[in-house]
This record gives sequence, structure tokens and C-alpha cells, in this order.
Amino acid sequence: MAKRYFLEDLPGATQLGARLNGILLKIDAGEQVTALQRQFLATTGLHALVTLAEGKTTLGEFRAAAEQEQKVRIEEAAVKALKDAAELAERTEARAAAVQATFAAMANDPALRRKREAKELRQRFGVGYIESEDYPRAMGLLRQVANGQRLKVDDLAWLKTEADYCFTDELQRAWHALEAAALTKAWESSGDTWNAVNASGHWRKAGEPERALRLTDAALAKVGSNPKIRSALATTRGGAMRDLRRLDEAKALASEAHQLTSSDYRPCTLLGAVHIELGDLPTGHEWYAKAESLGAPRQAIDHELRGLLMRSSIQEQQRIREFLLRQDPERFSWLRRWPGKVPTATHSKSAQTLNSKDHTALAEAGRHDHRSR
Repeated sequence: MAKRYFLEDLPGATQLGARLNGILLKIDAGEQVTALQRQFLATTGLHALVTLAEGKTTLGEFRAAAEQEQKVRIEEAAVKALKDAAELAERTEARAAAVQATFAAMANDPALRRKREAKELRQRFGVGYIESEDYPRAMGLLRQVANGQRLKVDDLAWLKTEADYCFTDELQRAWHALEAAALTKAWESSGDTWNAVNASGHWRKAGEPERALRLTDAALAKVGSNPKIRSALATTRGGAMRDLRRLDEAKALASEAHQLTSSDYRPCTLLGAVHIELGDLPTGHEWYAKAESLGAPRQAIDHELRGLLMRSSIQEQQRIREFLLRQDPERFSWLRRWPGKVPTATHSKSAQTLNSKDHTALAEAGRHDHRSR
């Protein structure tokens, strides 16, 4: 019906219940339309339909006039649609420009920029909430490490004690990488092999044992026959082999180091760890006992055992635990509580400190730090 009256472009002509649709139904049925209905048609621009409803035109004349009205409506609608689209695009562009200007202003705002940079820095090093009294110094040290600057001894001591909840695994690895790079450069310039030994330990703790292997290989090629320094190089090199799960090579290097310096406990702790990881628990226990008799701190050995257990399967953890408890129930009484429960992480400094200490202990497990003697 809407098509017959050239009104299919108007939604009201086809929508049941719409005013225009009701008027069309009356006209199509030959019924009289009211004055208000004729006024509505006129204000809508349907003049041809008004003359048809009043009986003032023939059907042919109506069709010609109605078709022309529809053509004009469609053209005007197309023009309006283009205009509306242009205005919408202009408004959208204006809003986008305003948003961009707002962000540009925010980016240039010193206070907001500092907040954003501080948040990105904490995320980079895995540092969460920082106590207000620690914040200025902690953030300064984070920026220092991020800029590739080594930490001073007192700043490092503060991080490890007063603010150890900020000394995350990520920050520790970054700090170790800085120390490793500096000590490697010092060894290359001075030829002091102890720098190479300590650099190797830092490369391992930075998660880069391959660099420790390259460094110790070069150092061993240059060092003389001094048993102490060769033993230290062999031990730290063996530790890097252990990190890479090259356990047979690690055992050979640790044995060589022990032969060179039989009174040094460090090769013994490495031999203890490697034998246990190879499945030889009795021999591993003997080497750990020997290391302790030579001066290895009991706490350091326990930390190393915890790290070793954490890296083992559940079945292997149980086997090692049961074996050590059979050997010395009192010495290894802490294994009865294995695995230990770590306090639930909160924003409190004390809880984060406990977690940090536990993580640091595990990170230190199996490492052999050699310093100049």
C-alpha cells in the first residue's frame, strides 16, 4: 500500500499503528479523512495525497505529483544524511583532538609524569606497596638500578635489611647483572682473577649462567697454577654447569676444586648438591656434612637444601626429606614441617619482609660466593 501511494520511503507509512499508516488505510478504503488528518498530511509535505483525499485530483495526476514529491524527499534525505555524517565526523574529530590535547597536557604535567614513571618503575621490578617512610629512598634506588648505576654499600645494606620487602627477585637480578658487568670489566682491565670469580657468581644470580661459563673459560686460560684461585674458578664454573643442569660436568669441576683446596667448604657444598640432584643421597649428605665440618654455615646449607627441594618433583622431595630425617632427625628437624607455610601476602611491611627473606634464601640456595682472600 505504501508503494502504491509512493510513500515507501517514509517509515510511518508501513508501521502498523502509526498515524500516517492509519490515514492511508482510510484513503485506501475510500473513507473520509478528517481536517486534522489532512492538516497532518500537509505539514508532512504530502500535498498530492491531500488533494487525493479531498477528491480534487485524478488518480493519474496524483501518481505524477506523488512520485515527484517522493523524488524530492529522497534527494533531500540524501543531502541531509551527508550533512549529518559530515557534522558527526567533525564532532568526532573535535572530541578526539580534545582528548589528545588532554593527554598531551597530562604527559607534560611534571607531577603526573613522575607518578606514571614511578608506577612503571615499580612494575618493572615487581615492587608493590612501599611504606611512606621508605618511599623516597626506595624509588631513588630503583631509578639508579634502572639507569645502570651500581648501588652503594650502605644503600644495598638498607635494601637487604630495612626495606628487604622492596628487594624483589626482579630487582636482585638487575642488581646482580650490574655487579657482574662491572666486575667483568674490572677483570678485563686489571687482570685480577678474583674479579672474574665474583663476576661469575653475579652472572649466575642474574640468571645468565652461560655468561659465567664464557667468563670462567677465559679466566682459566689466563690464570696460573695458584690452587686457591683455580679452585674458586672451578667451583663457580661448576655452579653455572649445575644451573644449566649439566650435572656430570658440574660434579667433575667440583671434584677438581676439592682436590685443589681440600680445606675449602665451597666445593663440598657443590658436590653435596650435585650428588643429591643426581639421586645419590648418601654421598650428597656426606659432602654436606663435610662442608659443615669445614666451616660452612648451617643456615646456608639449609637454605641450599630448601632451594634444591623446591626445584625437585613432589616424589623426589619426599624421598630426600625422609632420607635426611633418618640420617639426623634433630639436625634436619625443620624438614618435618616441609613444605613450610609462607605468610599470606599483605600490604604490611612485616609480612612482605618475611616473604622477601624466604625468597632471598631460596635465590641464594646453591650459590658459592668467592671474595678476595
